[in-house]
Amino acid sequence: MKHTLVALMEDKPGVLNRVSGLFRRRNYNIESLSVGHSETAGISRMTIVVHGDDRIVDQVVRQLEKLVNVTRVENVTSEQTVVRELALIKVKAGPGTRTEIIELASVFRARVVDVGASLLTVEITGPEDRVNSLVGLLEPYGIQELARTGRVAMVRSGNGRGA
Repeated sequence: MKHTLVALMEDKPGVLNRVSGLFRRRNYNIESLSVGHSETAGISRMTIVVHGDDRIVDQVVRQLEKLVNVTRVENVTSEQTVVRELALIKVKAGPGTRTEIIELASVFRARVVDVGASLLTVEITGPEDRVNSLVGLLEPYGIQELARTGRVAMVRSGNGRGA
C-alpha cells in the first residue's frame, strides 16, 4: 500500500541527505519525494510517498522523528487530504494533431505552456490519477519528455486542524 508522509524540517544543508540515507540504509524505496519551503521561515516541508505495510511505515516515521533537524513527521495516508501533482509533458504535435492535443489538454483542465514547430508542452496539475490519464492519452502522439513533481499533500481544513 502507498503511504504519504509529511515531514517538517529545518532548512539546513544535509537534512535531505540524512532523510534519504535513512531510507537507503533500511532498504525502503521512496516512490516520490517533494521538498519545498513551508509557511514558516527556515522550515521546509517534505512529502514522501513509500510502499509498505503499516508496521514498516510506522517504523519509518519513528526513525524520521529521531533525525536531527526533523521537527515533525506525520503519516497522512488515512487523513482527509488534498493531494496534487504537477507534470510537464512535451509531446509531438504536427499540423494534423496539434488541435487534438490542445483539446485533449483542455478536457483535463491542463494548459499548453510552450509551443514549438513540432512539439507542445502541456502542464497539468491535479490528482495523480488525472495526471496518469492524460499521460496515457498523450502517449500515442509521442511523448518526448516528461517531468513530474510527485505527490504533495495537505490535510483538509475540515479535520479540526488549524483555523
